[in-house]
Amino acid sequence: MESCCLAAHLLSCGRAVWPVYVRGGLRWEANELRSVRRWLSALGAPRLRPLSVVEAPARALYGRHWSLTGRGVPGAERPDAAVYLPGRNILLLGSAAIYAAQQGVSRLAVGTLAGNPFGDASRGFFSRFSRCLGEALAVPMQIEAPFHQMTKSQVIAAHAALPFHLTWSCLRPAGPRQCGRCNKCAERRRAFQRARVPDPTVYAG
Repeated sequence: MESCCLAAHLLSCGRAVWPVYVRGGLRWEANELRSVRRWLSALGAPRLRPLSVVEAPARALYGRHWSLTGRGVPGAERPDAAVYLPGRNILLLGSAAIYAAQQGVSRLAVGTLAGNPFGDASRGFFSRFSRCLGEALAVPMQIEAPFHQMTKSQVIAAHAALPFHLTWSCLRPAGPRQCGRCNKCAERRRAFQRARVPDPTVYAG
């Protein structure tokens, strides 16, 4: 949801946006990618470039992780740390950077929020990884996180007019619906409540 808002935010700032979806084979990606396409179509801004899908399969790295098998998906009662995906931002940003460098793009934006507990989501990591990517790709590379000091509810409140019913957050899809019981569905529900914005999501449970 914050990545979708990020695209809208950058467009509102007059920036050209090259949306990149990194597909690793995780359980929710088909639903998420469908939502991304609908969201970008709804934005329909002149400076919005066509979506690019970059393949970065995670199965060889993650093995029988819950994100691939769908077994043991963290429920609503579990802390945010339970949804850890090993090296997630390394995979996302590294793949996007390689693609971006080939397009002559030297700036990456990610929708990381305040309070993210993982080491690859800190300002320090983004700064250091930017330098590593620039050195490896022989082009300057800068990683931005415009929402780094905002909570999910603050992002929702700031973009309340956007079509949030087109976004996806669920880790355990129930067909075309979000399950309503996983950690991310619970986080989504709380964020809408705290933002005092009606939640347009249709949950399965």
